[in-house]
Amino acid sequence: MVVPEPFFQPRGTPFSVLHRLKALSSFGHYIDLITYHIGEDIPIKNIHIHRTINIPFIRHVDIGPSFKKILCDIFLLLKTIRFLTARKYDVLHTHEEAGFIAAVLKLFFNIPHIYDMHSSLPQQLKNFDKGNLRPLVRLFEWLEKKTLDSADGIITICEDLQNHVKDVAPHRSPVLIENVGDNSTIFEDLGAIEVQKKYRIPKQKSIILYTGTFEKYQGIELLIHSAVSLLKKDRDALYLLVGGKSHQIRKMKLLANSLGIGDKVIFTGTVHPREIKYFYGISDIIASPRIQGTNSPLKIYSYLRSGIPIVATDLYTHRQILNENVAVLVEPDPEKFANGISNLLGDEMMRERIVLQAKKLAEKKYSYRDYLEKTKSVYENIQSNYTKT
Repeated sequence: MVVPEPFFQPRGTPFSVLHRLKALSSFGHYIDLITYHIGEDIPIKNIHIHRTINIPFIRHVDIGPSFKKILCDIFLLLKTIRFLTARKYDVLHTHEEAGFIAAVLKLFFNIPHIYDMHSSLPQQLKNFDKGNLRPLVRLFEWLEKKTLDSADGIITICEDLQNHVKDVAPHRSPVLIENVGDNSTIFEDLGAIEVQKKYRIPKQKSIILYTGTFEKYQGIELLIHSAVSLLKKDRDALYLLVGGKSHQIRKMKLLANSLGIGDKVIFTGTVHPREIKYFYGISDIIASPRIQGTNSPLKIYSYLRSGIPIVATDLYTHRQILNENVAVLVEPDPEKFANGISNLLGDEMMRERIVLQAKKLAEKKYSYRDYLEKTKSVYENIQSNYTKT
């Protein structure tokens, strides 16, 4: 398995990879995982992590396209070739742009390739303000099509990507496997008392929680601006923002202070996944203010199971999963986002109904049982097709 990401770090694709590994391990597969030199080793049975050489001046790799990522990918390619030359594998399983590498390597090594597609990379360029580089976008579109055409199995993680694959490669039949893995099956929860001491969260009447990265498309600025309107109605409210890098947090703190609500917004920075349940336990509302993109946020599946009512922007990125029965969906506007939170805080029966329906949806449509069955079916199809040939 080839993972062009810092693995493990608590963010979207690494979480998805982690749960894919956990599932494959439970089926009895042995996996050599090739990944960047950065990240935390997570022990999983039958999984062996092999990292690229240490690049001293690269201590972190941001989300999205970058020169650092290209350099790391070059060393990832070299290590992948070395392993494929030295050992015999049944399957080459790649994530993100490593699929481009595999489209070529499978020709030389005669190995079936499963492409785990977490996003459309040409679309990523546009989301990270690289869309004006038309030659680069067209190159990525060509590479993506070649990868989809040549892969023996394709996994998508949301409805939008499923439709995208069918548009780009209509002859292919991708398997939609939503990222519903439960982190508590891998990480032991840290006790609430220990987390309370660590982050010193004051007890408030109403806590509005956000968890995730602070990339522009996540809508953190919208969320902070919404606090201005909400605090006019509920001075006891507290916004608890879990995640973000230090430079991103500094920027958002400056924004909160400039709006006069600096004492009402707490930033924890990135936390370990084993601490997340504590934040769920003390929160009244959980927010997803995403403003851009079409992929489903991975965290939404855990939000559905959390027992906390959800307020989210009414965009396709959320609509693929959420509806009015399981969340309060509002236009991506600070005032309307604040109204959505305020209405929910003021209506206990609505909160209880939304939480109940959210849990039912999670169990009916996004169960871990289905996740395992779909993942297993991809491998069984590969095995069946190659046995025939």
